[in-house]
Formats: sequence, structure tokens, C-alpha cells
Amino acid sequence: MPKVLISDKMSPKAAEIFRARGIEVDEITGKTPEELKAIIGDYDGLAIRSSTKVTKEILEAATNLKVIGRAGIGVDNVDIPAASAKGVVVMNTPFGNSITTAEHAIAMMFALARQIPEADASTQAGKWEKSKFMGVEVTGKTLGLIGAGNIGSIVASRALGLKMKVVAYDPFLTPERAIEMGVEKVDLDTLLARADFITLHTPLTDQTRNILSAENLAKTRKGVRIINCARGGLVDEDALKQGLDSGHIAGAALDVFKTEPAKESPLFGTPNFISTPHLGASTSEAQVNVAIQVAEQLSDYLLSGGVTNALNMPSLSAEEAPRLKPYMALAEKLGSLVGQLAHGALDSIAIEVEGAAAELNQKPITGAVLAGLMKRYSDTVNMVNAPFLAKERGLDVREVRHEREGDYHTLVRVTVSTDAGERSVAGTLFGDAKPRLVELFGIKVEADLAGDMLYIVNEDAPGFIGRLGTTLGEAGINIGTFHLGRRESGGEAILLLSVDHEVTSDLIARIRTLPGVRTAMGLGF
Repeated sequence: MPKVLISDKMSPKAAEIFRARGIEVDEITGKTPEELKAIIGDYDGLAIRSSTKVTKEILEAATNLKVIGRAGIGVDNVDIPAASAKGVVVMNTPFGNSITTAEHAIAMMFALARQIPEADASTQAGKWEKSKFMGVEVTGKTLGLIGAGNIGSIVASRALGLKMKVVAYDPFLTPERAIEMGVEKVDLDTLLARADFITLHTPLTDQTRNILSAENLAKTRKGVRIINCARGGLVDEDALKQGLDSGHIAGAALDVFKTEPAKESPLFGTPNFISTPHLGASTSEAQVNVAIQVAEQLSDYLLSGGVTNALNMPSLSAEEAPRLKPYMALAEKLGSLVGQLAHGALDSIAIEVEGAAAELNQKPITGAVLAGLMKRYSDTVNMVNAPFLAKERGLDVREVRHEREGDYHTLVRVTVSTDAGERSVAGTLFGDAKPRLVELFGIKVEADLAGDMLYIVNEDAPGFIGRLGTTLGEAGINIGTFHLGRRESGGEAILLLSVDHEVTSDLIARIRTLPGVRTAMGLGF
């Protein structure tokens, strides 16, 4: 009989489900790391929330552990690489608290609109300052939605029910999905200029960090009100403070902060600022939902090998895994590459396999491509839930199998269609099963995809490589590998360089000033 430890407080429903499924369960909460290390070796499964820290040291002591289930979205408290190395599956429940978080954002919006916290404090102090708290209606106002995924779409539906206008910025929002949601798809600058209220519902990634920077906050209309119940770090808190003090921003409500727990902040005490201690998922219904889901997922895995919402394991059988593993590594890198290079809203994606790849189960390959494609836009995406997220965003996914064998023994090609046109990349496996890029936007190029890389499109002309090398040398950047391809002599050329240092925005700016450079950007794998 499998044995599961519940190490954080959660709904009793979880333990009930384990026992009903024939799994032995212990509820032992509040243990120190040393105490947890002493007992973890007895368990096949571990169910946690946010308090338990599953470190490398804990995992080393977990000699029988097979699966970790996080009742909630974030898994910052789990060392996923260490868990993967130990063969421990890590799961979460990314959709159990979506409604709760969306409702909290709406509640914050109302609190801002009517200055409810300040009015409450004043009234309870016996002041009765009725004329001081002149609110605004939300009816007829424009809500700017940054992020139109699962939670964002729920917020949009609630706002439309309140007779608001909703404009949305999301790189993956297709025109068809926007129509279905009843929102207007816009670019970020348009949203900033038009929105009366702005609410954020996007993960924290390199692309979204400080998306409401000082520069972007300055682009908002005077009197805007800002709500963040998503992730700390999406809003520049110092710039937000300045905007509130100047009166340009009429109000702000944060449920999340760059540093948590937020025991101090420059925003605390600022007029027209509301804060809550990361309560987005804190309702009794949400706690029950995520507890039920994590218990069901762990039970399925321990009893039948079923995998749901795994962050480090694809959905596939044990027999398929050894053959598919290198193909999934290739597929994820190709998806990540095309996701970083293809700008604009994605309409469709085609995953083509030929040669030896056409003889395999294509679903895990597709899942890996989608996970790579979407991971920069979602911090909970994985090979299991990536197809669901793609469908939710209206992305048309096509799988094509070619029985023919072309220039390579095996090939995977990924083509995305955007409002800017089609973009295609292709890769193969070399004899040592290592992924290798062999075609980029129709140009033949052989390159490894690993670490920090530079992607440059330039005019094929003498002297360019020398100038580029000089620029990198002056910046103290060492080149690891150098890959070059071109359409024709004197035409468009592509450079892919792996480098030993992070590619900074300052470096990219310097490269873009070189004669002949059409495009330059950093890539990460």
C-alpha cells in the first residue's frame, strides 16, 4: 500500500480521498527541516502547500519518494531540478484557485473605486468625512487586462457583467479568442493610454518583469487605478509610489509584492494605496478545491501511473519514455526558439515529424513543443497542460506526420503563423542523441541550442564578423560556439552564437548599431 505524508495544513478532504482510494496517509504538519528529513524516507508521496520547503537535502533523505503534489500554483518551495534528478515527479494544481483570484482582483477594483478601506477607518474613528471620499463608478469605464489566460479571462467576464469595456494585451491572445471573450485585443501602449483601471494576470518572467515600469506608468492616463493580484515584480513599486504621490495614479491595490512577506514597503501609508497579504487564493472553496485535486492527482500516479499537471514529466507510458526522451528535448528547444523569435499573436502552429520521428508517439513531442513555446508566458506550463493552455488561447495546433525520409534520418519541424507571417524552425538528433538546429526561417544552419545565445540577422558583407567580434570583446563577452547561415552571397545572413555571459540589453543595443544589422536579440535555453 502506498504511503503519503501531508506536511502542510490543508482541507481534511485530501486525507479522506487518500484513504478512500486505499492509500495510507499521515497528517504531520509544522515540522522543522531536520524533523522532516528524519521521517520523509517512509513515504511514497508528499502533499504540500507553501510552508514545506522541499530542498535538495530533504530529497536526498526521501529514499522512497516518488511524487510531490503542491496544492496550489507556485512551486518555488520545491527544488524541481533536484527532484527530477531523483526521479521524483512534481505536480501542482494550477487551476484550482482561478475563480478565487479573479474575484479578489474585482474586489480590489471596487475597493479602489470607492475608497472603502480609508472610508472604513475614518468612519470607525468617528470622523464621518462623507465629502472626503468621492468615489467613481466602474460602469462604462475601461478595464485594461494585462494577461488574458485562465484568470484574466474570468476577470474579463466579471468586468463585462459590470458593464465595463475591456481591452486586453496578451501576446498569445488571438483575434478569434478575443471575440469569444468579448474583449478588444490591443498592444500594450494602447492599453496604457486608454485604461481607467489596469489589472495584471500574467506570470513573472524575464519578459513581464516590471511590465509596469516607470516608463510605462508614465504612459498611462491621469487618474488610472492599478490592481496586481498576480505576481510581485510585475510593477515597479518605487515608480508606483511616485505616481501615487504626484497624483498621476489615482489609486493602486497590491496583493503581491516583489519581496514577501512584505513587512515594510515604501508604499505603506501612501494615500489611495490598498494592500493585502497575498490573499488571491485564500477562500475556503479554493482551499478545498486544491486539496481535492492534489489528492486525486497523487492517488492516480501512485496507483496507476497516471500523470496530471506534472512540471517535470511528460504524459507517456514507461515503454515509450527511453525512445522519446531525446525527441522531447529537441522539441522543447525548437518550441522555445520559435516562441522567442516569432513576434505578434500566434494563430496556429504545425508540428511536423519525418523519418524516424514519424514512427513514434507524436503527442509527447507536440506537448514538448508547446511547453517550450509557451513557457516564457506562463510559469506553470508543462508538457501535460500545455495543449490545454494552447486551446484556451485559441491556438490552432496541427500535427503532421511524413513517412518520407528527407535530408536527415529524423527531423522535427515547427511552424507558427502570426499576424506578421509564418516562422519555421527545424531540428534533428545527431548520433549521440543531442538536439541540433538545422534550419532557421528557411536558412540552413547547424547549431546547438543551449545556455545564453545571441541571434543576429545581418547583411552578408565582408568585415561584419570582425566588427561583431570586436564589439563582443570590448564588452568582455567570450564566444562559446559560432554558427552562420545565409540565403545567398550578399543576401541575408543569420548568426547564432553561444556566449559565456548573460546577454544584456546594453549589449544588444550596441550590436544593433553595427552597419548591416537588421535584427539582434538574446536567447536563453
